[in-house]
Amino acid sequence: MDMRTIFGTLALIFLAELGDKTQLTTMLLAAQSHAPWSVFIGAALALTLTSLLAMLVGQALMTFIPVRVIKMVAGGAFVLLGGLLISGRW
Repeated sequence: MDMRTIFGTLALIFLAELGDKTQLTTMLLAAQSHAPWSVFIGAALALTLTSLLAMLVGQALMTFIPVRVIKMVAGGAFVLLGGLLISGRW
């Protein structure tokens, strides 16, 4: 295992997820629930499963599509979405 990759991924995902709708929903559920630890376990499992799915799909894509193409498509999608958000059309 590459610890640099692990900590880099941890830092990026942690910063990206701060204040997003999933975190806000989890806070709301914990506030309404009488079992906040159950909410934590459910949220942690859900985020783990979505991350596993993303990793498996990414790994499968790499076997069929060159990494350079994946990076270009992902970069283009981010630019497009950013433009839509800035323009107010999203």
